[in-house]
Amino acid sequence: MPRKKIPTTVYITPEQDQELKALHDKTKVPVAEYIRQGIDWVLQENRYHLPGQLDLYGDAVEITSVAWGGLRKAAKKSP
Repeated sequence: MPRKKIPTTVYITPEQDQELKALHDKTKVPVAEYIRQGIDWVLQENRYHLPGQLDLYGDAVEITSVAWGGLRKAAKKSP
């Protein structure tokens, strides 16, 4: 079951609009999906700025980032 989506307004440049539409025409993936993927990427890359548990070790964010990247690569390779 798809998760509920919240409508919002995002302003993009004409060049971004043109390229996203061209990408959609080629892949048939909705532009909104690409925008959601971009948001997910930004949140993942900046997760250490988000509220949550404090790390017990100073480098825990970097270690987690490296481990997470390795897990994603391993998951893509597994059958």
